Amino acid sequence: MTQITSLQNPRVKAVLRLRDARHRAKQSRFLIDGARELGRAIQAGVRLREVFVCRPACATPDAQQVLRMLDRCGAEILEATQPVLEKLTFGQRCEGLLGVAETPRRGLDQLVLPDRPLVAVLQGAEKPGNVGAVLRSADGAGVSALIVADGGTDLFNPNAIRASLGTIFTMPLAAAGTAETIDWLRRHGLAVYAARGDGSLPYTEADLRGPAAIVLGPEATGLTPAWSGPWLTAVRLPMLGAADSLNVSATAAVLFYEALRQRSAG
Repeated sequence: MTQITSLQNPRVKAVLRLRDARHRAKQSRFLIDGARELGRAIQAGVRLREVFVCRPACATPDAQQVLRMLDRCGAEILEATQPVLEKLTFGQRCEGLLGVAETPRRGLDQLVLPDRPLVAVLQGAEKPGNVGAVLRSADGAGVSALIVADGGTDLFNPNAIRASLGTIFTMPLAAAGTAETIDWLRRHGLAVYAARGDGSLPYTEADLRGPAAIVLGPEATGLTPAWSGPWLTAVRLPMLGAADSLNVSATAAVLFYEALRQRSAG
């Protein structure tokens, strides 16, 4: 195994460049920071190119589990010192592992829906943390797939990965333009419910038991005019205080779990 002890090592500098979205796009690679996230990526079959490992720092059960998985992940294993791992990882969390992976393609044509799908659409998402948080709620509530339409951030931003707790690798996910997404939803015969502040239907009265899509937009600007018309239903959440909207991830959680409630009740 390659041993890396210097912060000036070219391999270290190459990883640090992947913190920039332009380099991630240019190289079609991204970083996976964290044991739980890396473990879920391996289980999902994400193609890893390199894994930096500092074994003394792999103290958590998740990290120990990933160490046992490394021999079958197909990546080059690079043994690194703790200062090197601390330089490469984000924030104050260093669990002794960092992966470099090939960016997978995420197109609408790759989505395979069950018989009674519930699809989430996140339009115009600019904050990667919101993408990750919505993914986490979608995973928990049993949403069939998430489509990011005209997103303003790359899907595999490190903050999106961390906020999703690695569910970004296990959740069916696609990125597309708004027009393409609308066409796809209509061709698949989904009842479309768009969360809007001016929605005419309370969210609890939306029938989410059949094949359906829930569309969410940015808190600041809301959905674009493309998400209007007789082919969809605008739903609203009650806002009884001074604020006139919730964060998109909070709205998503409310609507996803309302769908789960209805579907569980039959």
